[in-house]
Amino acid sequence: MRKIAPEAFPFLLPLAGLAGLSVLLRRPRMALVAGGLSGAVSWFFRDPHREPVLDREALVSPADGVVVTVRYLTEHEDFEGPVFRVGIFMRIFDVHVNRAPVSGRVLKVAEARGEKLPAQREEAFRRNEKRFYWFERDDGVPVLMVQVAGLLARRTVSYVRPGDEVLVGDRVGIIKFGSRVEVFFPAEGARILVREGHRVRAGETPLALIPWRNP
Repeated sequence: MRKIAPEAFPFLLPLAGLAGLSVLLRRPRMALVAGGLSGAVSWFFRDPHREPVLDREALVSPADGVVVTVRYLTEHEDFEGPVFRVGIFMRIFDVHVNRAPVSGRVLKVAEARGEKLPAQREEAFRRNEKRFYWFERDDGVPVLMVQVAGLLARRTVSYVRPGDEVLVGDRVGIIKFGSRVEVFFPAEGARILVREGHRVRAGETPLALIPWRNP
């Protein structure tokens, strides 16, 4: 069970070395600063255990944070028919490990270059750097998740590849520092369970219920 995301170690190892060297050189203030920075990095990259949602019709939050967008769209290029769009803003204090919103298969992962606008702005979704994840739920329902880099975010990281099978709540990626995550899904029959301003937890908070499609 991971408690710190692996992306933390390129930061932690130099800080730990600096702290150790400062102790040997009898530089207590520098050792204290390095130790404090190590703690801050460990806290930011924390990866806590989450209890998965067992309802197969539940689409769960892929991110910790605050719901900033709930929209009904009459069309979207990746879907047939209208869709719901739910956007979640992740503050720098939130857990930044992102999780699968449904159980199923990863169809495609793609990255798009862009700007570094503050992630809470609506235009950030259109203009900022992004990474796209296309999922197919076990009953064939398509779901699109998008990691959106923010003002402080320098990079999105994917843990999955096309063809991978995932369970709801599995880790699929991380965004380094403040950012947002968007999720799109078919609107037909779906029931939204959150509103703008609601706080949500990755892998645990249901965003919507999507009726199961019989094969």
